[in-house]
Amino acid sequence: MKPEIKMSTENLNFYYDKFQALYDISLDFHEYKATALIGPSGCGKSTYLKCLNRMNELIPKTRITGKVKLNNKMIYTPELDVVKLRRRVGMVFQKPNPFPKTIFENIAYGLKINGKKNRGEITEIVEQNLRRAAIWDEVKDRLNQNALGLSGGQQQRLCIARALAIDPEVLLMDEPASALDPIATRKIEDLISELKKRLTIIIVTHNMQQAARISDRTAFFYMGKLIEVNDTETLFTNPALKQTEDYITGRFG
Repeated sequence: MKPEIKMSTENLNFYYDKFQALYDISLDFHEYKATALIGPSGCGKSTYLKCLNRMNELIPKTRITGKVKLNNKMIYTPELDVVKLRRRVGMVFQKPNPFPKTIFENIAYGLKINGKKNRGEITEIVEQNLRRAAIWDEVKDRLNQNALGLSGGQQQRLCIARALAIDPEVLLMDEPASALDPIATRKIEDLISELKKRLTIIIVTHNMQQAARISDRTAFFYMGKLIEVNDTETLFTNPALKQTEDYITGRFG
């Protein structure tokens, strides 16, 4: 059975003022799969990721052409509510960015601004998502302590719990483990493998071993262009293009 396409881009071009950063990128993302975006620094991976929830609109003098679809509906339309879009397409950044609030409030805050008022319900959702992010056992006795007191790996899992709490359909992850030690990285990778049973994950990573471990599909970017995409095992063991092979074997990048 063919997997459902959850998100897609068609002939996507992106510009920072006069500089073109992305060229004609057409790419599908399958439901309940993790897709890794790989390529050398500055090749457009993170820029592309931010096109998927309109984060790039926050940067002055940028523009985009082409189509981006979620559930086959265009997301770059004037009538679309961008706040609602970003609830549906959540994001976890490279550097953990917890709010300077308690661990509990980091999760509860998003629920409250989205209209949840029942304290019991909020408490239940906070616990549920701290469990989903594999951090509950480490923080359950310190929920009223400041989140900034957590380790880097714990902060990142807290940020993942915060993104999950508003129940996104897609989770964008921009090098979520690059600032973490190997043990914390392993926890994030295990978490991704668990989460993709429930949602679609798109992850930028500079670590090819990580891409091989956690993703179902991998897309190779170079100089703002999509060079090759395939299921991960095929791309890493039998790439169609020499350029892909040269990158994954470390000849450049």
